[in-house]
Parts: sequence; structure tokens; C-alpha cells
Amino acid sequence: MRRKEDPRLLTGAGRFIADLSRANEAHAWFVRSTVAHGLIRAIDVQAARAMPGVLGIYTANVIGGALGPMPVGARPRSHDGSAMRVPEQPMLAQDRVRFAGETVAMVVAESAVQARGAADMITVDIEDLPVVTDVRAALADGAPRLWDAVPGNLCFDWHDGDAAAVAAAFAAAAHTVTLDATNGRIIVGALETRGALAWYDTDSERFTLQATSQMPHPLRAELAEVFGLPEDRFRVLVADVGGGFGIKNSLYVEMPLVLWAARELARPVKWIGERSDGFLTDFQGRGRGAERAELALDEEGNFLALRIDLIADLGAHPSPRGAIPPTLNAASLSNVYRTPAIHVRSRGVLTNTVPTEVYRGAGRPENLHLVERLVDVAAHDLGLDRIELRRRNTLRPDELPFKTPLGLNYDSGRYEETLDAGLARAGFADFPARRAESEARGLKRGFGFSNYVERCGHGVDDTAEVRIEPDGTATVLVGSMSNGQGHETAFAQFAGELLGIDPMRVSVIQGDTNRVKEGQGTGGSRSIPLGGACITFAVDALVDKAKPIAGHVLEAATADIEFADGRFTIAGTDRWIDWAGLATAIASGALPGDIDSMLDEVGRFSPQNHTYPNGCHCCEVEVDPETGAVELLRYTVVHDFGRVLNPMMLAGQVHGGVVQGIGQALFEETVYDAESGQLLSGSWMDYCLPRAADLPAIDFHSIATPCPSNPAGFKGCGEAGAAGAPPALVNAVIDALAPLGVRHIDMPLSPQRVWHAIQRATETKLG
Repeated sequence: MRRKEDPRLLTGAGRFIADLSRANEAHAWFVRSTVAHGLIRAIDVQAARAMPGVLGIYTANVIGGALGPMPVGARPRSHDGSAMRVPEQPMLAQDRVRFAGETVAMVVAESAVQARGAADMITVDIEDLPVVTDVRAALADGAPRLWDAVPGNLCFDWHDGDAAAVAAAFAAAAHTVTLDATNGRIIVGALETRGALAWYDTDSERFTLQATSQMPHPLRAELAEVFGLPEDRFRVLVADVGGGFGIKNSLYVEMPLVLWAARELARPVKWIGERSDGFLTDFQGRGRGAERAELALDEEGNFLALRIDLIADLGAHPSPRGAIPPTLNAASLSNVYRTPAIHVRSRGVLTNTVPTEVYRGAGRPENLHLVERLVDVAAHDLGLDRIELRRRNTLRPDELPFKTPLGLNYDSGRYEETLDAGLARAGFADFPARRAESEARGLKRGFGFSNYVERCGHGVDDTAEVRIEPDGTATVLVGSMSNGQGHETAFAQFAGELLGIDPMRVSVIQGDTNRVKEGQGTGGSRSIPLGGACITFAVDALVDKAKPIAGHVLEAATADIEFADGRFTIAGTDRWIDWAGLATAIASGALPGDIDSMLDEVGRFSPQNHTYPNGCHCCEVEVDPETGAVELLRYTVVHDFGRVLNPMMLAGQVHGGVVQGIGQALFEETVYDAESGQLLSGSWMDYCLPRAADLPAIDFHSIATPCPSNPAGFKGCGEAGAAGAPPALVNAVIDALAPLGVRHIDMPLSPQRVWHAIQRATETKLG
């Protein structure tokens, strides 16, 4: 089935935040700090107030205590049981700024041009303070301290796993291998910039926010927290969203500020962010400033223990969910291997940079990159075959279910079969001949691969409502929120299949906290697994409710009514009625009072285990040792996503994730000046995204295994491509350069980094 959304979106009929407006709306613009760390001495707004069209200028002193600090929901405890240190980040900087881009003031005017012009007239006198942009430097004695409430810039020192068992395994190991790495920051660059449109109804005393969000209901809760008001005072609306990838999960300061201004001015207030502003203010992804991974093995190469020590860069203050990637998703370090003991230490550190948030995979891609690189390094250092080393340690189907040392319960998967299928489809058997051909041209050819297991959907309850309309069509109301994945198609297709109704006659409603009563939003590859399960339960309940109605109309006992393919049939006969017929019967008012005639049911799902999508990525590259340039030649993906709802959309999700992973591995680098804290990669001229010409065709193949933990059979696919791609590509480049003595290169593998790695390895060989 092709996407229902596409005719609307591709013909310009989509309704994104910039397309929306309200009568008599005013426009906001924000003044951002140009200094990464400093004391605010004065904010002069006098000239700005005199500018044409200005309706209001708001600073921290004007707003006072009307708005609370940034809500932080993810708060891991340190290993000693102490609570995470969370500074109270105000909506507008009060006496100090802590990153270049922090919001200092808001201007509201009759037009966007006037608001921006007035904002340019505001002068902010800031006394510079010392800056720290590196996590190790931030932890060092004497480092600039960002917040009094966070001594040593350390928000948490979180541990998981059995440290004693790991230490004992390392003490007894025949071999140990160590890898030091970093996983750099990502500027997400969603196609649509952020924006907000707010209004306030004085009669009901209710706020409405139209926003670009992945999580309408959680956003409503965060707004209520900031204002100190009940949730029912807020309505969140989300129309089309041009990409999110995690950074649009959470509340940003602009959202409560425009709401506050809308109430103060008694008129709607709109703000549309621009790309240059987004570079400085959008939460960034990844950001592990330092990682150390250690692997202990016995004489035969069996994994004995894994020890991880990582330092996560949280930025100038923790974002609402910024602590999730370095802590909650550390369990993914087990990957497909039966490693008996694992211990991970994760420290969350503040720096004078943009805060980081969850980004496509939310820590799982970071962990999988580290583990899959470490396995290749172990094979290299110990002189073992990297495929055989993986086979020896990969879980077999007869070992499942398997409880990992970090608490996951793997319930399905054929990991070695997936690896074999990937190698076969990628033509690994013939790779030596291709490598020789490249060598003849003076180029280095490499083949890399990576295994992965994701975890999706556990720990979050969700609901879906399904109802039959008077005309016999169906409506599905879901609390997840599409930001490009195609939910209108996916949920309509699945509900239509269960109901026996043409999917084109199934409407999907999302993005309105008034109409959709509950919802957890979109994140963690959970929309289809959770939404599909909820729809399954809702339809089951709806069918049970409809059978007495059908029995009455058909003059048969309810027990004799069977349902299949959209028809309620008297068992053993050819007499039937469909949903449209039931709706007509209900509308006629002829049903007795003891029959519930509301064809509307809610399905709720509380998963008892994660789903575990898994797969193998294979990548082939060519490297020019004279320039360091890397050319991506072939890319193969074999995945197990359980039940496949829509193969075309599934392939699209995987392709998109692979491209984002390739972008991180080869092209994308966020650079801050260490002295000033200024973002140097602050435009598309300085920050490189992959283009179509940089990519080969992606060969995608699905191997499905049952999903015991999900009643609809779905495992989730949204983040898988981004999880497998970085280690596969880096492993391929290192495979190409290993004969030259190169052991590891941190991402991105730009020509400069690759060339310098070759030179260092050559110099080492020469003595």
C-alpha cells in the first residue's frame, strides 16, 4: 500500500507550522546570547521599544517567577544513591549565560520582520567568564564551574552491572583488549525548523499551543509543570511535522514563552525559527566526549567480560530527556553476544555548549558502535578472524530466551543466520578479488560489518481508540505522533485489515490532546509495536461489542455470530451484515435499550518485555591513501523486524536510518572553539550532510522471526538503520587501512582524519 499522506504532502497541501496562522496574530523573535559563558551586566531595550510595531519586550526581570525552570524528566541516580544534580535552567537567562545561543529576551511585534528588527536593537552587556567545551576538561580540578548547584560540573556518576564479577573476569582472562573512542555531537537538521503558535482563551482560561512536536501529551504535561497549572488548562496541537529524530520530543523555552506572551497581549503569538538560529538553539545529538571499552577473553576467544567507562556531554544544562542516552539505554551493550559479565560507568557532565537530547536510537547506536568496533579491534590485536570471533560468541536460537547481564530478556532472533545472510548478499566470498582489483589501481578496499540488537517499546503504556462512524467508515485515534514515518498509512492499513474495511476508508487522528485523550508520543521505535497492539485490543473489543447488534439485526443469538473480513455472519449460513449495515441499524434507533450501540472502543497495551529487532549491516569502501578520501561502494542490510506491516515503508525507514548513520560516520562533525565556546560548524557551509551522490544503492532484505512480546507481532524499525551503519562503515575503512597499521579512527572519517591516521601509522612503522 502506498502512503496515504503523500498526495497531500507532495502537492504542497501539507500543513506545517509555518503554514498555520490565526487572526490578529503577533510575531515573536528571540535574542540569543553571543557569549558562551558570562555574567549579564545589563540588557538595554530602550531603542527596541521605540521600533515600529513592537508590542512587548520580555526579559527574565519582566517575567519574574511566572514561569518555572526547564523540566527535566530523565534523572538517573549516581552509583552511591544520590540524586542527579539538576540546575534550574530558566526560560530566559537571568544573571548569567552558559552557552552561545541561550535565550536572553523575547520581542513581540505586529510582524516577524518588525520583531526581528527590534531584537537587533537590543544590546546585552555580558562580562566574559572562562569557557569549557570538553568533558574531560570540565571534570578537571580548577575547571570553570557552570552552576553552583553542580560541583565539578558532574550531574551524575551512574553505574550498572556487576563490577566485582567483571573485575574477577579480567583478572583471570587470557587476553584483554582496550579501545578509547569518542562519539561526536550531531546537529540534527530536520527538514522543518522548529516553531510555535500560541493563543489563550480568556473565557475558559485555557492555553493552546500549536507546535512541531513528536510528543503532544508529554509536552502538555511539561507546559503544565512550567506554568504550575493543571494539564487540562493546556491543549497541544500538532499538524504535519517535517522530521524530528528525537530533538522534537521535548519542551523548548520558546513554547511557554509564546504562550505567556499570548495571555499577556490577549492575542495569538507566532514564532517560526530559522535555520541559522536552529544551529545555536536546537538540542544536539550523541555527544560522548570520551569512551573507554575493555573486553576480556579466554584462550579460545570466548568473551568473559565487558567494561565500559563513558563521559556524556550534556551541554550547558540537562535537556528534558538528555540523560536517557548515556544511562537508560546502556543495556544495549550486550548486543548479540553471550558476554557473561558487563559493567558500565556513565558520567553526565556540563559544558558551555548547546544541550544534547535523544537522537535516533537514544544511546543504542552509540553503544553498538563502541561494542562492534571493540570486537573488530579484539580480532585485530589477537590475530583472530573477525567473523569467527563473532560466531563463537553470538547467541544461538536454542539459547533464547536469554537474560543479559544488564537485565534484558532476549526472546527471539536468529542472529548468526542474519549475519550469514548479510555476508552472502554482500558478496563477501568474492571480496578478495575486488580488493586485489582496487590494489592494482593504488587504492585500499575494505569490507566491514556490524551486528546489532535494539530494544523497543517496553516501559511505556499506550492506548488507541477505534470507532465506526455513521457512514460505516472507521476512525483510529492514536497518541503517537508522526514526524514523517507515515502513521496515517500504517495505522489505517493495520486497522483496516483487522476490521475488514478498505484502509482508504479509515481515518487516523493524532496530534490533538483534546480529541486524543491519552498518548506517549513517538520515540524509541515504539509507535507501530505499541500502536498496533492497542489497535488489536480495541478492534477485538469492538467486534465483541458489535456481535449483539448484529445478532439483533439478523435475528440470531449472539453466540451464533462470527466475524471475518468485515462481515458478521450467522454461523453456517450466508446471512451477514457489515459495519456499514450496523451503523445504519444504530442510526435507525431500532435497537433495544439493553444493547450497547456505541461502536467505539479503547485498547490499552502494557508490554511486559521489550521487542528486539536485530540485524546485520555490511559495507564495502575504497580509500585513496594519497588523499584519505573514502568512497562508499556497496551497502547491504539484513534485518529481523518481526511481522512486516508495509514492506515499502519499512525499507524507507531503514534507508533513512542508514543514511543518518553514514552521515555521522563519514561527514558530520560539530565543532566548538575551545577558547570562546563559539559553534564553528554553524551553517550548512560548515556542517556536512550526506547527499544522494555520496551513497550507493542500499540492498535491504528481511528475515522475520516471531515476536513473543508483542500481540501484533511487530518489533519496531525506526532507529535500526542508524544503529548498524556507523560501526559497519568504520569497520570497513579500518579493514582497508589495517595493512598500513591503522587500528582505529574516530568518526567522522573525513579525508583529513583518514589521511592523518595513515601518516601516523606510517611514521610508527618507520620507527
